Amino acid sequence: MGDELEAYLDAMWLERGLSENTLAAYRRDLQAAQTWLQARGKGLMSATAADLHDYMAQRLGPDKASSRSAARWLSAVRGFYRYQILNRALSEDPSAELAHPKLGRALPSVISAQQVEALLAAPDVGTALGVRDRAMLELLYASGLRISELISLQLSNVNVRQGWVRIVGKGGKERLVPMGEAALYWIEEFLREARHELLPEGGAVLFPSKRGRQMTRQTFWHAIKRYAAQAGIANNVSPHTLRHAFATHLVDNGADLRAVQMMLGHSDLSTTQIYTHVAQQRLQSLVQEHHPRG
Repeated sequence: MGDELEAYLDAMWLERGLSENTLAAYRRDLQAAQTWLQARGKGLMSATAADLHDYMAQRLGPDKASSRSAARWLSAVRGFYRYQILNRALSEDPSAELAHPKLGRALPSVISAQQVEALLAAPDVGTALGVRDRAMLELLYASGLRISELISLQLSNVNVRQGWVRIVGKGGKERLVPMGEAALYWIEEFLREARHELLPEGGAVLFPSKRGRQMTRQTFWHAIKRYAAQAGIANNVSPHTLRHAFATHLVDNGADLRAVQMMLGHSDLSTTQIYTHVAQQRLQSLVQEHHPRG
C-alpha cells in the first residue's frame, strides 16, 4: 500500500496544507491499520466496512485509545478512501458508515499571571543560555506562538524597530504579531549580549541551541519543565501552556476575540472561542471560592 498511502499524503499536503506532524500522525494511523488488516489477509484497499468496524472496536475502543485518537484515525481513513474513489482506484467507501467518536470540549490548562511571572523569571540571565531562554519564554507569552513556530524563527522574521514578529504558521500561512515591550527588551538583550556565544560564526536561526543549530521542540519542552519546577509551579507546564495563557489573559482583559484569533493564527473563530469558556470557568471558580454565597 506504500504508493497509495504516499500519494494520498502528498495530496493532503498540497490541497489542505497539513503540517508535517499531522501528516506523520496520519501515516502512523494508516500503517497501523494496514498491518492489522494484513494479519487477517486483507489491506486498506480491500477492507470492508465490517473489517474497519472490527479494527475500531479492537484497537480504538474506549479502553484502548482516546476519543481524539480515534477521531484522528477516522479522519485519516475517510480521507484516504475519498482520495481513492476520486482517483477511481475504488468504487465504494468502506468507511462511509463508521460512527464518529464523541469528543468532549477539552478546556486547556492555564496558569495564572503570577505563575507566568515566576516562570519567566526562572532562567539564569547571567548565562547566554539563560538569556536565550528568557527571551524565548517572553516571546511565547507575548505573542502566543506555537513551539514549532518559535524554534523555527529566523533573524529576518523579527523587526525590533517596529516590535513585530512575522510568523509562518500551519499551512504556510503568514501573520504579523506584536511582541510587547518586555519580549522586545529580552530579544534585544539576547541579540546584543548572548547570541554570538551560541553562534560565533553567525547564522539565520534566531534562537540557536548550545550547539549552534536549530533547537528541537523536545529540548525546549524539557527546559520549560525545569523552569516550572524552579518556579514552584505544580501544573503540568508545556510550551503550549504559555500560548493558552497568552490567549486566556487577553480574553480575561477584554481583548476582541477576532484579534486574538488573528494573533494565534486560527483559521476558524470557533477554535478561539474556547478561551471564552476558560475565562468563564475561572470566573465561576473565583465566585465559588470568594463569594459568601458562592
